[in-house]
Amino acid sequence: MAIGTKQLAPSELDTFEDQRLVEELRKAKEELFNLRFQSATGQLESHGRIRAVKRDIARLYTVIRERELGIRATPAPVAATSKAKKTKAKKSEETSDTAAATEEAE
Repeated sequence: MAIGTKQLAPSELDTFEDQRLVEELRKAKEELFNLRFQSATGQLESHGRIRAVKRDIARLYTVIRERELGIRATPAPVAATSKAKKTKAKKSEETSDTAAATEEAE
């Protein structure tokens, strides 16, 4: 994760799926833990990084909660929608072929 909000801009988070948001949240919490540990042992070089990671965590929680409430739209999986369209098209072709074969038999 880059420093602060560079990589986790709200417009960028809108494109993430729910699983990826949870994964990013886990990474951010892990990073915050490591930063706090460094701070306690006196090894932390950039104190502003703690603030940036906290904001990233808050931003992630906000996006997740807005999706739960239906305020923010969840992106549709690209591969699943195109696959579903292909499947529907094949089914309609098979149905029309079956109907045509039935009409010919009559």
